[in-house]
Parts: sequence; C-alpha cells; structure tokens
Amino acid sequence: MRHQRVMKKFGRSTAHRAMLMKSLVTNLILAESITTTLPKAKEARKDADKIVTIAKKGDLAARRLAASRLLQPAAVKRLFEVVAPAMADRKGGYTRIVKLGTRKGDGAETCVLQWTYVGGAAKPAAAETTEDVKEVK
Repeated sequence: MRHQRVMKKFGRSTAHRAMLMKSLVTNLILAESITTTLPKAKEARKDADKIVTIAKKGDLAARRLAASRLLQPAAVKRLFEVVAPAMADRKGGYTRIVKLGTRKGDGAETCVLQWTYVGGAAKPAAAETTEDVKEVK
C-alpha cells in the first residue's frame, strides 16, 4: 500500500529517477520552460521550487549546494543571475504547469512546466540591461 508516500517512482531505479529530476530541473533553468508529462512535471516542480529557495540566499554555500543538485555550471550561473533575482519578491510558487492535452502515441497527459515570470509581469534582471547598448551611426 502507498499510505503517506509522496514521491512517484516512474518505474525507474533510484539513480535513474534522481538523474531524471536533475536533468528536468537543469533544462528548466536553461530553457525557462520544458514540455514533459504531467506526473514528471509535478515531481520536477518540487525540486525546482526548492532550488530557487536555496538560490535566493545567494551565498557561497547556497551556490555549492545548487551546483551539487544541477548538472551544468551554466545552469548554476543562470539560476543565481537571472532566475533567483526575478523571484526575489515571491515567497513560493515559482513554477506553473500548463496542460497541453494527451500525446498521440501513448495517450500520456503532456504539459509545459515554466517559471512564473515567463509571460508575466515580472521579468528577469538580465532583460533590463538593454538600455546600456549605444547606437552606432
């Protein structure tokens, strides 16, 4: 029986499941939105929200902890320079899930997992630096 069990196993081993979640969160940080199945998105959302909470601290320990939970150094850099500053005024709910319908091949429910600032009012800090560009005549 699955009484009080929170995590889904997806029919994978522990190492495979951990790498799947790391990969989904890393790609979410790099691409700002990913298309996946609904159960995978719900599990990846938990990890993504936790890593943004860690990144909002901004110190060296938080950076090292994030680096241990992500697969690429570029994702760690983007997390601390773009994603965490954009979420500075939020206390939670950093991601949203938009359902797309069922996949034709196997009928799995698909969705888009994205940050809440994508398409919203709050924009990342990196988008505001376009004023510094000078025009060449």
